[in-house]
Amino acid sequence: MAKQIVFVDDSKTVLMSAEMAVQPLLEKEQISIKTFENPLELLDAVEQGFVYDLVITDVNMPQMNGLEMAKRLKAKASVKLKPILALTTENKPELKSKAKEIGLAGWITKPFQPKKLIMGIKRTTKI
Repeated sequence: MAKQIVFVDDSKTVLMSAEMAVQPLLEKEQISIKTFENPLELLDAVEQGFVYDLVITDVNMPQMNGLEMAKRLKAKASVKLKPILALTTENKPELKSKAKEIGLAGWITKPFQPKKLIMGIKRTTKI
C-alpha cells in the first residue's frame, strides 16, 4: 500500500518541484502525495480525521511557521508518532536544534537534490 506523503509549502513552485522529484516513487505506487499551501489547512484536515505517513514542510510560511505546525501535529494523538521533515532555505543551527526538540526526523535544505528528498522519504517511511 502506498505511503501518504504530505508536502506543506506556501510556494507552488516548490510543491511542483517536490512532486517532480518524487515521480519515481509515484510511478512505482510506493507513495501518494497531498499538498497544502497553508499549514492551517493540514491541521484542519487532521482534525477531520486525515492521517498521513510523513509530512515534509517548509519552515517560513506566512500563515504559520512550519515548526509551530509540527509542534501542533506532535500534540495530536492520531499523528504524534508520524515523522516530519523540514524542507527549507533555513540553515540556522538554533532552528535545527528547535526542530530536533520538537521531534522532526530530518532537515533538507533548499534548493534540494531530488535524490536527497527521495532518500529522506525512504528512510522515514521505510519503503
